[in-house]
Amino acid sequence: MTGPDRSAPGPDRSAPGPVDDGLFAPGAVPGEAAGSARARAEEELAIEQALALVGGSTLGPSRPPRGQRPGGGGDGDDPSGTPDGGEAWSSTPRTGDGRNADPTSASPTSASPMSSTPNARTDSGARTAGNRPGSHSGGRVQSGSTSAGSTSPRASRTANQPAPSLSWSRARAVAARAGRGGPLAAVRLPLDRALGHVLAEPLGALTDLPSFDTSAMDGWAVAGPGPWAFVAGAGILAGHAPATALPDGAAVRIATGARVPPDTTAVIRSEHAYADEAKGLLHAERSVATGQDIRPRGQECRSGEQLVPAGTVVTPAVLGLAAAAGYDALPAVPRPRVDILVLGDELLAAGLPHDGLIRDALGPMLGPWLRALGAEVAGPRRLGDDARALRDALAASDADLIVTTGGTASGPVDHVHPVLAELGAELLVDGVAVRPGHPMLLARLPSGPSGAHTAGRPEGQRDATAEQRKESPDGPYLVGLPGNPLAAVSGLVTLVEPLIAGLAGRPAQDAYRALVHAEVHGHPHDTRLVPVVHRAGRAGGRDHVAPLRYNGPAMLRGIAAADGLAVVEPGGVRSGTEVEILDLPWAPATPWTEGCFT
Repeated sequence: MTGPDRSAPGPDRSAPGPVDDGLFAPGAVPGEAAGSARARAEEELAIEQALALVGGSTLGPSRPPRGQRPGGGGDGDDPSGTPDGGEAWSSTPRTGDGRNADPTSASPTSASPMSSTPNARTDSGARTAGNRPGSHSGGRVQSGSTSAGSTSPRASRTANQPAPSLSWSRARAVAARAGRGGPLAAVRLPLDRALGHVLAEPLGALTDLPSFDTSAMDGWAVAGPGPWAFVAGAGILAGHAPATALPDGAAVRIATGARVPPDTTAVIRSEHAYADEAKGLLHAERSVATGQDIRPRGQECRSGEQLVPAGTVVTPAVLGLAAAAGYDALPAVPRPRVDILVLGDELLAAGLPHDGLIRDALGPMLGPWLRALGAEVAGPRRLGDDARALRDALAASDADLIVTTGGTASGPVDHVHPVLAELGAELLVDGVAVRPGHPMLLARLPSGPSGAHTAGRPEGQRDATAEQRKESPDGPYLVGLPGNPLAAVSGLVTLVEPLIAGLAGRPAQDAYRALVHAEVHGHPHDTRLVPVVHRAGRAGGRDHVAPLRYNGPAMLRGIAAADGLAVVEPGGVRSGTEVEILDLPWAPATPWTEGCFT
């Protein structure tokens, strides 16, 4: 599938008509609004608990000490990691291949003090992948204990009780918090390599700007009242300092940017002066004000003054300012390094689909998308449905983030959860109440000896090593994306974008609200992410967004024509109301990005 040509001029947003009549979704009556109110109540009651999934019980920015699992052992937390709510949950089990299914969401089945929060997680902290209810490791169903050795009745779930999904907003909050969980590294990059990075420190002026009084125009530097005597052929050029002060009643030719002589009263533009070459006198044809057309020293800034704050993305303008202020290199946050692992035996790297095989759409898409978010991305690796190859790739990776595609459900070849359990990973998000993309996940792999080093050891030794690494989940993050293309896009904006923003020190994208000119169906319980395109209002009307068709989990035709995603709350939205919008990373793209942004 080929997306729109981004090198050509984009669609005219001033035109009132649709981009493509076949792309726009027909109106649909939204469902009841009860789901929306329930979702809001859920956020108010459970956001602190969700954020506690990373960083312990406090909401500060620091990462938990090495060896302490996020959410455990902090003030106010049960150190055993037992749940702090007693609500029972049920869900349609996640079956089949995550590349082909978008399973239904979890829902409460019994009343409790938290029954108004259908997606509230009952764990007080993150779970290890090995304790995922219903997960399979080594062909055996694991128990639902949230902490090894816990004896609390609330600390376990049966294999028939999958973990409840986090709401979309809470999942994004957890991912953002994870990205901000540790201090940012800093490197000094030459100016020609700093574009697109984020400043690790404030940029302070190393000198006054300008660093001396300069002429703002080509003309004459004059001292005192006129007329002024001048010497024919004499003048001051940029880059050449004047030899002496300018005596009263004298004038000298001067170029733009040249340093004005001491005691200069003003600069008279060439077109506003008359030079009598015979008499050697200069006459002003307009009144002359003291200091006119002189840029005084320090007009833009004084030495030591902050020019831009830390966290600023280095644009071409920032590079120019830094050079003017005397910088040869900039303190920058390294781009997060990302590995992409494409799973699935049914995927083709080239040619037409045939005999049950389909083209890999995510491999070509993910790299540019992740670079647009500010990451340094290695080429995608296609592993097929091979658990050993996946385990070895995860254990050997030195990236900051690993992104996998497919294999996140519970089908016979969905290996992500079992492999994470074997490596002792910590699950921070395991399913999100969003459509498409429900079976996405966020995990933290352990640091220490790579799992690849345990390959070939007896099973008992491998298990012991995994147990040791469970206590130190300070390795790379992993985001498991569903294999369906639009479901994977949902995972990108839900988990990957806020995580990378935190790791790179970038400001998070600010969502905003826009008028929607169509009725959009909502899911009864889950958030929907719907591709939209911005349109200008007719005859002075308000700008608005229009939802696009072809927004099924396996489709990319809608998102290829979109410039944003509408965040549709449970129950849907009616035409003429406002909806939250997330811009796609290429919407503000400009030609100079050189792959850093899109």
